[in-house]
Amino acid sequence: MIISLYLFHMILKNLNQKQIEAVTQIEGPVLIIAGPGSGKTRVLTHRVAYLIKQGVPAENILAVTFTNKAAGEMKERITKLISLQAKRDFKLPTIGTFHAVCAKLLRSEADRLGYKRDFAIFDSKDTLTLIKRAMEELQLSEDQFNPNAMAKVISQAKAELVDAPAFASQATDFFPQTVAKVYSAYQAKLKQQNALDFDDLIMLVVKLWREHPKILQKYQNKFKYILVDEYQDTNHSQYLLINLLAQKYRHLFVIGDEAQSIYSWRGADFRNILNFEKDYPEAKVVMLEQNYRSTQNILDAAHHIIIKNKHRKDKKLWTENLAGQPITIFGAQNEKEEARFIIEEIVKLKRQQPLLGLRDFTVLYRTNAQSRALEEIFLKAGFPYKIVGSVKFYDRKEIKDLLAFLRLIQNPRDLVAMERIINVPPRGFGKNINCQVLADSDHALISQLTPHRQKSWNKFSQLMDELRVKAQTLPLSKLLKTIIAQIDYEQYIKGRTITKEGSPRSDRVGAGEERWENVKELFSVTKKYDAWPGQEGLAAFLEEAALISNHDEVESAKDVVNLMTLHCAKGLEFPV
Repeated sequence: MIISLYLFHMILKNLNQKQIEAVTQIEGPVLIIAGPGSGKTRVLTHRVAYLIKQGVPAENILAVTFTNKAAGEMKERITKLISLQAKRDFKLPTIGTFHAVCAKLLRSEADRLGYKRDFAIFDSKDTLTLIKRAMEELQLSEDQFNPNAMAKVISQAKAELVDAPAFASQATDFFPQTVAKVYSAYQAKLKQQNALDFDDLIMLVVKLWREHPKILQKYQNKFKYILVDEYQDTNHSQYLLINLLAQKYRHLFVIGDEAQSIYSWRGADFRNILNFEKDYPEAKVVMLEQNYRSTQNILDAAHHIIIKNKHRKDKKLWTENLAGQPITIFGAQNEKEEARFIIEEIVKLKRQQPLLGLRDFTVLYRTNAQSRALEEIFLKAGFPYKIVGSVKFYDRKEIKDLLAFLRLIQNPRDLVAMERIINVPPRGFGKNINCQVLADSDHALISQLTPHRQKSWNKFSQLMDELRVKAQTLPLSKLLKTIIAQIDYEQYIKGRTITKEGSPRSDRVGAGEERWENVKELFSVTKKYDAWPGQEGLAAFLEEAALISNHDEVESAKDVVNLMTLHCAKGLEFPV
């Protein structure tokens, strides 16, 4: 592909000297220490565009991010940079989250690991459901053993690349031995249902590459140039995955900041970025210290705090922005006084600056529990608000119901999906119905059901068979519309109150209408896949829905105050 000098100028335009230094280093390992507000995303996107400008084929470039939102933003920016002069033959590199990239890779190689290529991807709620079923079979009481604790230990083991047999061999005390039994039973159930959880996606790719060196070599030759965003947030499995892939050509470009590592509680190890120069002694290191986002007062305050860290890269952020207003500290007597102060500040600032909307205000706190006092005050004051990161779009009851129908159409072995919708709408099955028995289609066992349940099962089974036939030819949005019509889902959600999932105030007037609006939003999303042939659109959509991360919420256009934890706020910007 021939790209003009004009495009070369556009790629490096508006970059500072350090950013240009980072973007134009093509060969070998590169470590970019990027302070907050230093143009990290700009450097990543311009680096990809520069590689392509220098003749590196797009198919040889892999860029890995931690959120779908970040991946989407990268694709959009790179497309704008490159398509100026290369509309006809421009091809995007592979850009995605760790989990999305690994899922795509596993679709091609699943048979080598004993899975079918149409495997389902279970989210955290599906995982918890399956762990509970494993515990039931092992006759382990939830009162004695917390399923969430089990799920956390198993997830941590997978992040450390410890599979069920290895975990069992290391377990010496009573609780680890119990977890080992659950881990083994849980994995067996996943395999039985042709399903993987999030942690499996990365662990199985590493397993595949370790056991099949030729497959590793194939992907090393494919992805010669690798870029990793937020490298300080990588855990052990992600670290090993990237370094296995990069070991042949060593064109590894990582960007991050150990001072911004806030995910140690889920396995992230900031030492990965601190030890990069030990892993790659020949690495070029570039420090991005100019901040474009904050005032000097804010930078100075942050610096005086972060220099207390023992393990850090020495850097000092600076800005050409004005010093800005002094930082205000308010010491409240209690949480209610604190909440009242926040309300008063919002009212005062809106009076001083009428153009500010409520959506321009964000209140940050350390833990979700701290939102309670804020919510009480906001409700009393009549201030509309949204808790970011509370109930996500794809976690809402009505959305998960319809996703379960789609999942069961694609994968008849998905018992978690079947268990969710066997009684949606109610068909007379109790909570303790054994979906495994029904799925096995053992007529001797099914005949033991009551006549009413037999009839209900036959109708449900017939419905799913009909939907699978229609899925072969119908566009995805029409398939979804067919499901909704067949089960009269609109009437179902408008005529009942959701108490366990969905909005925390789902019993208020209009809750059914709100849930129906969510269904219509889902319908809009599925339209993007209508052009895909056959069931390819269904498979692609289900994968996207499963891989939506905690940072990838459907954005709201409502004028409301944002309440969120500091973890949720990472990478976001708000006026106040």
